[in-house]
Amino acid sequence: MHLHLPDEVYAIMGHTRMATQGSEKLNFNNHPFPGRAGDQHFALAHNGVISNDKLLQKEKSLPESYIQTDSYIAVQLLENAGHLDFNSVREMAEDLIGSFVFTILDDSDGIYFVRGNNPLTIYNFHTHGFYLYASTRDILDKTLRKIGMSRATKTEVKTNLGDILRIDSDGNIERSEFFAYNDYSAFYAFPRKTPWDNYYINQLKEIASCFGVDPQYVDLLYENGFSADEIEELLYEPEELMNYADVLEYEGLYF
Repeated sequence: MHLHLPDEVYAIMGHTRMATQGSEKLNFNNHPFPGRAGDQHFALAHNGVISNDKLLQKEKSLPESYIQTDSYIAVQLLENAGHLDFNSVREMAEDLIGSFVFTILDDSDGIYFVRGNNPLTIYNFHTHGFYLYASTRDILDKTLRKIGMSRATKTEVKTNLGDILRIDSDGNIERSEFFAYNDYSAFYAFPRKTPWDNYYINQLKEIASCFGVDPQYVDLLYENGFSADEIEELLYEPEELMNYADVLEYEGLYF
């Protein structure tokens, strides 16, 4: 893939989607989503699954939308706030139940990163003057090898659950936080299985041991509502995967 970027472009946001709600064949369901908070335009992408989107639409009397995805509730919450800043982003994140990392591109070429309990990796290429991000370190490293930049000097921008970052067009980072909690019921109370998941899950079980994960934990997460795509991402973060598995076992949902 080759991109030609005009001189005035400072930020690019992309998203590869595995649909959990809303057909990907309808392009308006695909990320990033455009939005407008007051006089501020923005674009938002989401990695994860939100379980209380319908409830929030009713509670906050948000308008109905032809967009069918659970992710779009984040756009509506920001639009309803009437402005885009750390406060409105914090309120949006604290309203949501589910798994998420949000990236929000504002009309000043700044990008907000909102780190929930999904993975996020950001590299800063100081000498080249840009940042690059993806969900997992493995995905990002594979990309760098493919484009011939695996040896480029870089540092990782550390993020934790509950972090909000904004990187402006000059590369400066501002930080804030939101109150984050792990509501595991958001995963296992809302099954999202798809027709091809059985094949996908069997593949994940075959490679699980390469990440130091017992294949039974793939079944554990899948039977309690995690999608195959979410399990694949967690395999690259085995400690996080085991945290989820420990909670499920402790609550007696499997054994």
